[in-house]
Amino acid sequence: MDFPLVFIGAVAAAFALRNPIKKAPVAFYVLAVAVSVLFIAAEFFPMPRAVWSALFLLVQKCMLALALFAVVMLIGVFSRDSRVGRWLRPIRAELSIIAWILSLGHMAVYLASYLPRLGGVNKGAVMISFVVALVLFALLLVLGVTSFNVVKKRMKKDTWKRVQMLAYPFFGLVYLHLMLMLLPPALHGGAAAQVSVAVYSVLFAAYALLRVRRAMIDRKAA
Repeated sequence: MDFPLVFIGAVAAAFALRNPIKKAPVAFYVLAVAVSVLFIAAEFFPMPRAVWSALFLLVQKCMLALALFAVVMLIGVFSRDSRVGRWLRPIRAELSIIAWILSLGHMAVYLASYLPRLGGVNKGAVMISFVVALVLFALLLVLGVTSFNVVKKRMKKDTWKRVQMLAYPFFGLVYLHLMLMLLPPALHGGAAAQVSVAVYSVLFAAYALLRVRRAMIDRKAA
């Protein structure tokens, strides 16, 4: 199972690159754009095997973006005065924008791949997955655009906070999307899919429990 390693790498990178990301976020946005463009180009032009293998794991399977989104969401379960909160909260927006850019490349290719399958044998399941993917794409655009400071400053504070609350249904739909993809092969005995279902379920369940706990602690303190 590759995702735990990618997630650990994303956590380590967030801690190690915190200051560079805060000082020069545009450089990291440009790097994310370059990776996404390279991934889209790989759909049309041959790439070295090592390059394609990395793109397949990190972008095609969306593991890097998902790992970064998970880091962004999990930062919220720590108090603002904790070491993790003080160190990583200042770059939550930047991390989410990097993940957003990486997701756009994945979504562009992924949504296009649905079109030939809409009339297939399992068109009901494909249609459900397609609708979920469209909703995710819409939420992704809204959350990504409003994460930029230039947009945030032009919005009313309460409006911006309400928009950012969409991150919770977005994260929930990501889990639904993953299960729609992984449960069928898992139920048919696919070992890799079964492990993936278990790993993602633990991650999302742990986040849900920890976020509720944080909300209760903050409410009590207030």
